[in-house]
Amino acid sequence: MLRRSGRRSKKAGEEEEEKPMENGVSPEQGATEAPPEVGKTGDGAPAAFSQPSPWVRPRLVFHTQLAHGSPTGKIEGFTNVKELYAKIAEVFDISPTEILFCTLNTHKVDMQKLLGGQIGLEDFIFAHVRGETKEVEVTKTEDALGLTITDNGAGYAFIKRIKDGSVMNCVQTVCVGDSIEAINDHSIVGCRHYDVAKMLRELPRAQPFTLRLVQPKRAFDMIGQRTKSSKCPGEGKVASGKETLRLRARGTASLEDVPSAWEKEAARRVDDLLESYMGIRDVELASTMVEVARECLSPAEFAKSLDSVLGEFAFPGEFVAEVWAAIRGAQGGRK
Repeated sequence: MLRRSGRRSKKAGEEEEEKPMENGVSPEQGATEAPPEVGKTGDGAPAAFSQPSPWVRPRLVFHTQLAHGSPTGKIEGFTNVKELYAKIAEVFDISPTEILFCTLNTHKVDMQKLLGGQIGLEDFIFAHVRGETKEVEVTKTEDALGLTITDNGAGYAFIKRIKDGSVMNCVQTVCVGDSIEAINDHSIVGCRHYDVAKMLRELPRAQPFTLRLVQPKRAFDMIGQRTKSSKCPGEGKVASGKETLRLRARGTASLEDVPSAWEKEAARRVDDLLESYMGIRDVELASTMVEVARECLSPAEFAKSLDSVLGEFAFPGEFVAEVWAAIRGAQGGRK
């Protein structure tokens, strides 16, 4: 992963000599202790400096609950989403495969609070686990079904948005937050969101098809909800603070400054383009593309760098050009 220039990055869990920290943040960033004055021994020779005891960075600890209701647990020591799910599963004595997705600071199925690639140091994590399985038969009367797909980074793709007036909007049993387990009895568990979106686009028109869905288990106050989750500029925001824990698909987690205003705007624009071109929304993917663009001076350099970092997506040239323009447009009004 390319490093971001001008941004402070520290690996989570790394040990270093520094002052004690509260809530994961040092009270005096960058400050060091002044060395003691040199004393004199009896024969006039300088005494050795007294060495301060090294401080070990406290581990980052996050609070978590199951979204449908549970006691509060504590998790730590994870470096990516799969490890995060494993830690949550261990606390509540369930299988990691039971977890469909997580939201931050709300137990509701709110796609604007979906856990993506960043967690604020004071964020509370709610895990949404498997509930009832349902099968629906749909006839594709239009080229677009009206679904926006995302995934949890651990093998499950699910519905993030249902477009008003679309084919799927007329199917009342299909809801935002439903995990897509199979299409026409073909399991898609383990497939990325862009693969699932492509499969849905390629379904023949005017022919019925079957979706096997798993809805998240819900608390009593959530029963009967059918959220459509429209797009929102604040989507993917984390709690206020100077740092967040950045989870990456490749590599280890790191502590980073909260993205600047222009970076948030650039990521939002790229996320909109991902939905427009590919039928997916992925704030972490959008943020990674913004990172890549930071280091590039031209569209050609950006396309080459993007292919080396995210080559598995095989982005078309037209899409890459629009992403470059969107990022540069946001950067033009940077703050």
